[in-house]
Amino acid sequence: MKIVVDNKIPYIRETLAKITEDVVYLPGNEINAEYVKDADAIITRTRTQCNRQLLEGSSVKFIGTATIGFDHIDTDYCKQAGIVWKNCPGCNAGAVEQYIDAVISLLKKEKGLNTDNICMGIVGVGNVGSRIMSLAKRYGMNVLLNDPPRKDCGESGFVDIDTIVRECDIITFHTPLIKEGKYKTFHLADNNFFNSLRKKPVIINTSRGEVIDTNAILNAIRKNCVSETIIDVWENEPNINLELLNKVYIGTPHIAGYSIDGKYNATMMTLKSLCDFFQINLDIDSSLPENIKSLGPSDKKDNILSCYNPKNDYNILIAHPEDFEKIRGNYNLRKE
Repeated sequence: MKIVVDNKIPYIRETLAKITEDVVYLPGNEINAEYVKDADAIITRTRTQCNRQLLEGSSVKFIGTATIGFDHIDTDYCKQAGIVWKNCPGCNAGAVEQYIDAVISLLKKEKGLNTDNICMGIVGVGNVGSRIMSLAKRYGMNVLLNDPPRKDCGESGFVDIDTIVRECDIITFHTPLIKEGKYKTFHLADNNFFNSLRKKPVIINTSRGEVIDTNAILNAIRKNCVSETIIDVWENEPNINLELLNKVYIGTPHIAGYSIDGKYNATMMTLKSLCDFFQINLDIDSSLPENIKSLGPSDKKDNILSCYNPKNDYNILIAHPEDFEKIRGNYNLRKE
């Protein structure tokens, strides 16, 4: 069998070598129809658009994306073409929690944020959002949750987006990108969203860039409607808006989920899905090997900023925003 693989996916080559000798490694944005026409499977990240243009006429039967998000996969076309796809829900939830933990610590240290009895609004309460809820409660915050699909399934404890806009001191987005329909999240935070704010909240986005309308948040910053802005994901990546980059408190190159642990989890989940689909009898051990565990901080009680400080990533990006993709692609994975 032939497998085409994004060459930035770590911890994968040794296992794939046990499955087949016919593996092609390429930068994600260079995987095209010519490479995949005779492939059985694609293993990718968000930089490969898995759509009709890429897949039509190919022999691809399976797509594994080593990411939580799957908006780069045309799921309707895959269904029509009989192509199975699998993502990795929750794979990097711990890394995003670490990122937001560090952000809150910086806000406390540098901006005087008092987390006692303020309210955090979490938009999207899946694997990541659930961990952020626990984090916020550990900081002493009140928490409001917004997740319309879960609410419509009969689950309790959720509020509408208008309540989030009205009540929250911090609003953080952890929703997938959905471009249309009842649960549309594309430009969820638009001009109406920001114009309706009752407080001056901290805005955090580690979900998808298109969830926030760039022009709308720029207007909100100019009008002093928000207190601080933390952006890890951007519209039009890698060609990000430089005015927004220069106005945010922290701006990073889509790396909130880029921990060693998260990447290893994603790779192992993808390999397991591949083996399950093709009925390959190969034991995939999802537990972190000792050589990776040993890379972490020796004292788990260390201040979060001694383990990871997102300001360092911001300084790198703001110095060379034209290298967004290079910085992201060659990111020095951190240990959770």
